[in-house]
Amino acid sequence: MADLPDHVIPMLERLRSNIRECFLGHEAAVDRVLVCLLARGHVLIEDVPGVGKTTLATALARSVDGTIVRLQMTPDMVPSDILGVTLWDQHKGEFTFKPGPIFCNVLVADEVNRTTPRTQSALLEAMSEYQVSIDGHTRKLLEPFLVVATQNPYEFEGTYFLPESQLDRFLMRIRLGYPKPEDEQRVLISDPTRTALSGLKPVMTAEEIVRLQRLVDDVRFDDRLARYIVDLANATRDHPRLQIGLSTRGALALVHASKATALLDGRTYTLPEDVTKNVIPVLAHRVVVHGRLREEDGESIEGLIQRVMETVPSPV
Repeated sequence: MADLPDHVIPMLERLRSNIRECFLGHEAAVDRVLVCLLARGHVLIEDVPGVGKTTLATALARSVDGTIVRLQMTPDMVPSDILGVTLWDQHKGEFTFKPGPIFCNVLVADEVNRTTPRTQSALLEAMSEYQVSIDGHTRKLLEPFLVVATQNPYEFEGTYFLPESQLDRFLMRIRLGYPKPEDEQRVLISDPTRTALSGLKPVMTAEEIVRLQRLVDDVRFDDRLARYIVDLANATRDHPRLQIGLSTRGALALVHASKATALLDGRTYTLPEDVTKNVIPVLAHRVVVHGRLREEDGESIEGLIQRVMETVPSPV
């Protein structure tokens, strides 16, 4: 792919601007969820309540003219509440499948760690293979399919750990943090969740998203960047503080995120910066620290990955 079609950059800017109408500040977070969308990856937004996790997830979903489902995850949910169920139809004299909410383009799973691991596992096949197997039948999901999940920190009452296998299905985990004072002041004045969000209109069709995703596939990725990611993965595997380093699937996720970042910036080729800016959001939830069944404090893991990055020379 020599050059991007002329309509691509204005299209991406419309999508970005539409989300920013109701999600004020955190420009990097907006770009990261867009990277996940373009890279066919799912995103986990983690932070304390009240900093805009659901607003960001909903703004992204409403910006796409496709089928959108928002699920409030609760401890009493069972897998069939997500996947669907097969019922006996007395009128037809046969079993009929009733699709669950997962048969959509964008699934917003709000507070995903409030439901049990058994129900969380119902998302595994869907997130990795874009299909679900129910009662011996495999059913394909819609295209595109994106899971935007939010979760509160583990120490909050009534939450469950996400299994490592579940975390690995998310392309990125991002944290929002508290907004800057000037952005928070804008939120207080405009109250976007009651104004802009309720009236947000889609600016891109599902078919256009699929075409953009295919353009990401064609973004050029240099062999030297691939070697850099391999070296980075090996550095995490050999680090004395890490029990489990970056897997091959995680390394491939970093490639996909880097290519999507290049497209979002209007390029048909990747740069080293496309890789390095995605390392922490792609890797931090995939590595396991020695001596702990679960990860340490998120900031500590991010700092550790940053130090690992500093030991691996980046290609110029």
